[in-house]
Amino acid sequence: MWKRILFTLLMSSVAFAQNSDQVPQLQQQKGFGQIDFLSIDMPETVEGIREPNMAWSGLHYNLRFGDFYTGLGIYGSLTGQRGGFFTLGLNAGLQTHLSDLLFIDTGLHFGGGGGAGAPDGGGAFILPHADLGFQFKPFSVTLGYSYVNFIDKGRIESHQLHFGMQIPLNFNYATFDQIEKTYPSAALKNTSWDKPFKRFSGMLHLNNLMVSDRSVIANVSPSADRTIRLVGLEIDAYLEDNWFVFLKADGAYSGIPAGYMDVFLGGGYHLSFNNNKTNLLTKLGMGAGGGGGVDTQGGFMIYPDISLEQKLFEDLYLAINTGFMLTPDSHFSSSTYGLGLKYYTNFNGIRPKSESRSATFKGFEAILKQEVYANAQRTSNPTENLYQISFQLNYFLNKTFYLAGQTSFANFGNAGAYAEGIAGLGLQSPSLFGNTIQVFGQVLGGGAGGGNISTGQGLIIKPAAGLNLKLSPTLSLRSSVGYTKALRGDLASVFGSLGLSYKLAFLKAK
Repeated sequence: MWKRILFTLLMSSVAFAQNSDQVPQLQQQKGFGQIDFLSIDMPETVEGIREPNMAWSGLHYNLRFGDFYTGLGIYGSLTGQRGGFFTLGLNAGLQTHLSDLLFIDTGLHFGGGGGAGAPDGGGAFILPHADLGFQFKPFSVTLGYSYVNFIDKGRIESHQLHFGMQIPLNFNYATFDQIEKTYPSAALKNTSWDKPFKRFSGMLHLNNLMVSDRSVIANVSPSADRTIRLVGLEIDAYLEDNWFVFLKADGAYSGIPAGYMDVFLGGGYHLSFNNNKTNLLTKLGMGAGGGGGVDTQGGFMIYPDISLEQKLFEDLYLAINTGFMLTPDSHFSSSTYGLGLKYYTNFNGIRPKSESRSATFKGFEAILKQEVYANAQRTSNPTENLYQISFQLNYFLNKTFYLAGQTSFANFGNAGAYAEGIAGLGLQSPSLFGNTIQVFGQVLGGGAGGGNISTGQGLIIKPAAGLNLKLSPTLSLRSSVGYTKALRGDLASVFGSLGLSYKLAFLKAK
């Protein structure tokens, strides 16, 4: 008996040593999320009228590299009279600690966007800041000076206070070449991956706004009903078994002139029953929305919602939802209903006591790029090139196919209010020429509009092909060419793009 026990322990030790050599090393990327606020002094209108300040709020995620940080941010109007004014941009900054409590934060945000009839020119703007920061244990706050200038023929220029709040959001990862490698949970025990997983979900949804009669919207035609049709994405991150936070963004594709967009951040509660095959979710979000002839005043809106989900396959659910979307004073109000496909997943840990289960490394790709549309058709202005800053996120279903979501905002070309929110499917080749180049193709579609670009009610389709040139295990230079067509408008333009791709692999527990 003792010989059998010793033999089992010896074989287990050998197996563990082999698995430890084979299991990829867990790496950590430090980062932080930030919410910031600033009140922009708006210029006089052509009639000489001074309008109220536009209060901006931004959502950012930045990666830390020592004292230096860089990342992405999106801004939206909350108060004033420019509801629907949105931007997207790149952050870069430096945090210098004076003590354990105090630090100085200096940086620059460069982006593009606009909307709501604001004098945004082509959309390109700069936003430098210099803040004093106060470090607390779970978070930090900053307060200081900032400057906004819409540099491509825009008339928005303002000096103002800048307030922000930051929370650490680090993540673990493996290199991208580990994707689709599967390990039994026993092989991951007592390794750096032996920790509780984090639960996430992503949903592609179609939503409908049934706008109240007292709200002001621009109908496509006098006979049209007052339903605005939206397409969008939602990401949920679970804080524990039932409570979660969510981020959702939508764009209109039918029912009004193109250009409506909304972004909401909020929280919710998840209740499962029917042997975890059915879920009931309640949510409350706050955010910004407007554009496309929808009068939301300054743009701040509230979004309560309830959803019912039914399991279709192992991790895939069909969701239906209903709720409301309204400004605090109900100047704009709408009931909502919709449906979506939702995918649940567990990342970067293994389930306790799950020796019979396994985990697989799944690939993610984040892409920041600059695009140019050749001779983008306008509804009234002369045709000219359109330039936009674009962010795309890919989730790899396997080594070949990926799901993609993309948002873009004009930054040059006299179309500052133009924006896109699209999603679709892509595929990429194995690595070629000494593991340096990968070829890809994708087809995306969704809502787009604003900036006098002729997209009709907003529905576009956007096929593209290109290649990635590997620069490091995580970074690649990415270029593509493609074609954008508005299905109910005149826009039909060849485009090209150039940017950077950031690839990682996350452990998905089964």
